[in-house]
Amino acid sequence: QVQLVESGGGLVQAGGSLRLSCAASGRTFNPYAVGWFRQAPGKEREFVAGISASSGNTLYADSVKGRVTISRDNRKNTVDLQMNNLKPEDAAVYYCAARVTWSIAAMTSGRMDYWGKGSLVTVSP
Repeated sequence: QVQLVESGGGLVQAGGSLRLSCAASGRTFNPYAVGWFRQAPGKEREFVAGISASSGNTLYADSVKGRVTISRDNRKNTVDLQMNNLKPEDAAVYYCAARVTWSIAAMTSGRMDYWGKGSLVTVSP
């Protein structure tokens, strides 16, 4: 069993930056691909960014490309999402999730094996 815990959410002004962190407990998620997803009120959950277990592959949604960086530190068992130049449309609950294999199709469609409870990001105009 892998438990994922997100942290770092909060209130930020448009144009500001925020760094989210995902920590694994119970068992290391170093062998897992990890993705970040978000869900705004009244909308479907959408893919934001993903990273492979080896860190050799990264993937970003077009809506955040150039403003977001995903990274991982396997020794510390964490995956971070650095978000810059935040926009009001970025406001959402952000979820960290993991899967046992790297798959672009699966990750972008949210077919993940483990999910965190989410962290709220609010962006003020």
